[in-house]
Amino acid sequence: MSGTEYGQLRKFVAPEFVFGAGASLLAGQYAANLSIKKALVVTGPDLESMGCTGAVVDSLTREGVACAVFADVTPNPRHDEVMAGAEVYRREGCDSLVAVGGGSPMDCAKAIGIVCTNDRHVLEFEGVDNVERPGPPLICIPTTAGTAADISQFCIINDTNRSVKIAIVSKTMVPDVALIDPRLTLTMDAELTAHTGLDALTHAAEAFVSNAASAVTDLNALEAMRLIRKHLRHAVSRPDDMEARTGMMLASTYAGLAFSNAILGAVHAMAHSLGGLLDLPHGLCNAILLDHVIDYNFDAEPEKYRRMGVILGADIPPGTPHEEARKCTLDIIRDLKRDVGVTHTLCELGMTPEDMPLLARKALADPCMLTNPKHPTADDLIEIFRQSC
Repeated sequence: MSGTEYGQLRKFVAPEFVFGAGASLLAGQYAANLSIKKALVVTGPDLESMGCTGAVVDSLTREGVACAVFADVTPNPRHDEVMAGAEVYRREGCDSLVAVGGGSPMDCAKAIGIVCTNDRHVLEFEGVDNVERPGPPLICIPTTAGTAADISQFCIINDTNRSVKIAIVSKTMVPDVALIDPRLTLTMDAELTAHTGLDALTHAAEAFVSNAASAVTDLNALEAMRLIRKHLRHAVSRPDDMEARTGMMLASTYAGLAFSNAILGAVHAMAHSLGGLLDLPHGLCNAILLDHVIDYNFDAEPEKYRRMGVILGADIPPGTPHEEARKCTLDIIRDLKRDVGVTHTLCELGMTPEDMPLLARKALADPCMLTNPKHPTADDLIEIFRQSC
């Protein structure tokens, strides 16, 4: 990015956040600071059974905050789950939301909030800046290191009527407070650690080359990539390593600050398409697609992709020929994927050649495609899907 480009107008939004071991136990204190009387705690059934939700509820009740729990959130949260949660919120007389979990509970909580304050169906908010009134106070407590929904202005919901994941992008989606506690990620197994970690890498990589990038988002994206290189392999192979867990949670936070403001690109647009049609894990879809999209995009931002390769560990001296720099960047990303066990193809996950034209059309309509450094055609995306198969 040139000096002239650094001087372009750019906005940057972020919530208040507390980072570190024990941050989740501050839920009650922050709820009291926000004058919350009764919170709807939005989570998933597995987290509730593991006790993560209970500790947060205990923190809230110690501060005199009443709670109702909505735990009917599945991966790739569906629009009907949002509407069901909104009904619980109204019935229980709640005045706020506390999300505990990965991206799914946090996105569901964001959506429940705007449904209740605007009295509209969640699918009516699709797109950018389509939320008239902000939701009620929202505290997010992430239990995975990757989605960064706790600090972003994104909300992704599965429209099961059309079999597509919609993006709701608005400053009103930024939570009031994020309590980022690396200890909560100790519950993740190696597979989920790898998928969410590569999701964070995708956030950083796409934000770095986005046509809406800025000096501030570049700093966050580069530091996220540096931390992922240092910590992801250890977090996968040594799940109790708190240094690695903390490093990955910090990487997720930096990557979230980057992509929430620079937005994303073709990887996420295509992954949203896959998640909506085939209900596939979001982080895994991103991981599979990432290097193939970089290969497609490389010519549009060769210097930034070269810097990306270097920070991830590739030996790319200044003056390295273009095609060699491309190969080195792709190789270092593929090495990381392989080292953490991501060797799948999309066809192994259920995608078929017959699905590709529809997937491509849906990806082209995704808001994330607007900030991709190249503007692909449907045929371009079909070829990327084919390479990922």
